[in-house]
Amino acid sequence: MSLLPILLHPDPRLKKVCEPVLDVDTKIQKLANSMIETMYDAPGVGLAAPQVASMARLFVMDCTESEAEDQPLVLINPQITWISEDLNVHSEGCLSLPELFDDVERPSQVRMSFLDIQGKAHEQQFDGLWATCAQHELDHLNGVLFIDHLTRMKRSMMTKKMVKLKKELVRS
Repeated sequence: MSLLPILLHPDPRLKKVCEPVLDVDTKIQKLANSMIETMYDAPGVGLAAPQVASMARLFVMDCTESEAEDQPLVLINPQITWISEDLNVHSEGCLSLPELFDDVERPSQVRMSFLDIQGKAHEQQFDGLWATCAQHELDHLNGVLFIDHLTRMKRSMMTKKMVKLKKELVRS
């Protein structure tokens, strides 16, 4: 597998809705495995296909506490089938907005249906950080960033920081 470049906000590809995966073939499996490798290298707990310039409807995540316990999940064509009424607030960050974090309120539990890397159907319930991560990554597949859940002022400030960072990266 290989590490993939991660798109940085603002990039119009991060605001597009992803297309469903029609066939879990070797190309999709290779993409998913490269995304897992990229996520761990970044390091992060989740990574969605549009963040690596693919418009495939898939994301990977692993919210385990230690590297010894790695449990990467590949979710292809994920859909929320249930959300809890209880809410949680987590400080969220994003590999496409490095070193920027803010509190986002989301349902504390979600159930999702999805295909795994072999194309097998699953339904799984997530809570805590796993639920937050799953919702965050699903947002990416719908062209939504975590900053879209913030006030206009905070979103604008973070976007300006990212524009400045991208200019600095081009210069170096």
